[in-house]
Amino acid sequence: MLLEQNKSIVLQAYRAFDLGDIEKGRAFVAHDIEGCVMGSNKLKGADAFFEYAMMMRAAFADGGYTFEDVIAESDQVVTRGTFSGTHSREFMGIPPTGKQVTFSVIHIDRVMDGKIVEHWGQGDTMELMQQLGISI
Repeated sequence: MLLEQNKSIVLQAYRAFDLGDIEKGRAFVAHDIEGCVMGSNKLKGADAFFEYAMMMRAAFADGGYTFEDVIAESDQVVTRGTFSGTHSREFMGIPPTGKQVTFSVIHIDRVMDGKIVEHWGQGDTMELMQQLGISI
């Protein structure tokens, strides 16, 4: 049962992000969360985590996740899928292009006492940059 609860917590956190409801998302994230995300160094603390989340929401305001796999083992939940959205504001120094993008993502979240305490997220940066028309 704990594995299903952990999956639910993680999926609810991503759903809050998809809806742009950062305050609801805070209910699922520990104040001392640590993680690493695409285009960023390690993040420490909920404020840094949500600052990154708000930057992503600003750059891809209509963005959202679609997950093909959600796998739980012990205290970890792995999600594999795609992120899609319209590049409507600056992202990683790239001015808005207005282009619709879809790129692969894999996340590993660790859940303790009903909160996400670690988040490790990787997106296919090459795929994203190609769709934005950026040569690497």
